[in-house]
Amino acid sequence: MYKAPVQDIAFTLNHVAGLAEAVESGRLGDLGSDLVDAILEEAGSFAGNEMAPLGEIGDRQGARLTDGEVKTPDGWAELYRHWREGGWNGLTAPEAFGGQNLPHMLNVAALEMWNSASMAFALAPTLTMGAIEALVAHGSDALKDKYLAKMVSGEWTGTMNLTEPHAGSDLGVLKTRAERNGDGTYRIFGQKIFITWGEHDAADNIIHLVLARLPDAPAGTRGISLFLVPKFLVNDDGSLGERNDVYCHSIEHKLGIHGSPTCTMIYGDGKFGAEKGAIGWLIGEENKGLACMFTMMNNARLAVGMQGVAIAEAATQKAIAYANERTQGKAPGWSGSGMSPIIEHPDIARTLVTMKALTQGARAICYACAHAIDMSHHTEGTDARFWSERAALLTPIAKAFATDVGVDVASLGIQVHGGMGFIEETGAARYLRDARIAPIYEGTNGIQAIDLVVRKLPLSSGEQVRGFIGELRDIAERVAASNNAAFGETGDRLKAALAALETATTWLLEAQAEGRVAEALAGATPYQRLFGLVLNGCYLAKGALAPVEDGNADKRVALCRFMAENLLAETSALKDRVVSGAPSLEAARAVLA
Repeated sequence: MYKAPVQDIAFTLNHVAGLAEAVESGRLGDLGSDLVDAILEEAGSFAGNEMAPLGEIGDRQGARLTDGEVKTPDGWAELYRHWREGGWNGLTAPEAFGGQNLPHMLNVAALEMWNSASMAFALAPTLTMGAIEALVAHGSDALKDKYLAKMVSGEWTGTMNLTEPHAGSDLGVLKTRAERNGDGTYRIFGQKIFITWGEHDAADNIIHLVLARLPDAPAGTRGISLFLVPKFLVNDDGSLGERNDVYCHSIEHKLGIHGSPTCTMIYGDGKFGAEKGAIGWLIGEENKGLACMFTMMNNARLAVGMQGVAIAEAATQKAIAYANERTQGKAPGWSGSGMSPIIEHPDIARTLVTMKALTQGARAICYACAHAIDMSHHTEGTDARFWSERAALLTPIAKAFATDVGVDVASLGIQVHGGMGFIEETGAARYLRDARIAPIYEGTNGIQAIDLVVRKLPLSSGEQVRGFIGELRDIAERVAASNNAAFGETGDRLKAALAALETATTWLLEAQAEGRVAEALAGATPYQRLFGLVLNGCYLAKGALAPVEDGNADKRVALCRFMAENLLAETSALKDRVVSGAPSLEAARAVLA
């Protein structure tokens, strides 16, 4: 059974991502290390003791649609009530609406533990938190007063309604329409698909955030508005009124995350209410809804990155436990009686250490992104701009690299189990099935690569990314200058990987400046992985350099060295793929004809 790695999480937060320094500087108010430790311990306990046991049940049963009502797996509605009563939904929400206004770093750490325990369950609060952020940033005072307190408490959940059968990544072609009522409300008509937790039995009300187009709206994405559409209308006194004209038509039968109801939602066909049309309220301004929705989507992308970390951690724990128990053959040097545990075999050991290195590095990347978000909120002027740009740069890497790691590590976990990994009863397959959605939703990883190369590298005329690479180079130099022989060739390998990253970055910036955007995009995905691997290696090195005597210092150095001397070799080839990607792709397109 999954056990939250609270010590590893706390170490990464404090000594790699920068939480300890931020707390000590006073930038995070009166937050202290005692409170941080208490939150992590309690989140870990809840994840391991209450959520994890129900994760397997949720996978086996799945969500079920009966007579228009969605029933979550046995025990999930009660589990959600316990989770809500623990106050977990409002960690980062404003205190004015019942939240705790804590740093994003603590929230993503908790999200990791909950997603490791059950990614399907954790999706419900993840979407609610995003809806809260969008409403806080763009909603009217009236909407905030009516909806936020119960969303922050978790009494009501939230959703994000973007996708339609013909409109996935290209939202400019969506057809859901909104009509003005003349009283400040709107009526919404249309169909949305792939709506996570769009209908369920765990909360009294569901608050849908829906993208739709007004009749006189401009074409494309410039004509999209965002609306708040509740399942039940809310009376002025806060009580629930009549059912709104929105319902779940069907739920998807998916590869993974079975317990999470993924719904097709129908708005405004007259099934409920006195007349057709789901009643909604505008969030932000008309025709500017996509900008409002991106407030929700950007932080959701980091949350999805945490799902990759979470699955990787859970898969690694399961694989290590199995490798210690399973005996097969005799490993070289084995002197015990009978067959040796498979963890003694060099190939299995290499696989497990690879899983651990990628998991811990991806964790650090996501936590560093959360740190940048926190600093952008707790600084001013040029400092705030710097941290906002740093968060923007890290977000597509955190989302894409960490979710790719989740898939890769879960697949390696099955390999460690051998044939038993292909059998559902061991539980290893569930992690791979659950992980596979994360590189797809909240913007596919290919779209993240485009965003990274086209929008994020040019920030401050490229100075943000150049400065960041300089910071990473300082880490490599510190390793190289270290007197610790246990680092081996780590310093040189880090410097070589950073040189590859710098070459690829310069090439991409120059290509775009010269109008060769297609050439730059041909290398975007390998560049994203290159950046992620370099960050992985550098953040493991940063942790290994930390002067913390907790009994694990030697292990951190050894893991850092393994990463540098084994996995960073790929960075040279990735750099070559970036700078030669366009010509080779163009030549190869003939095979598709």
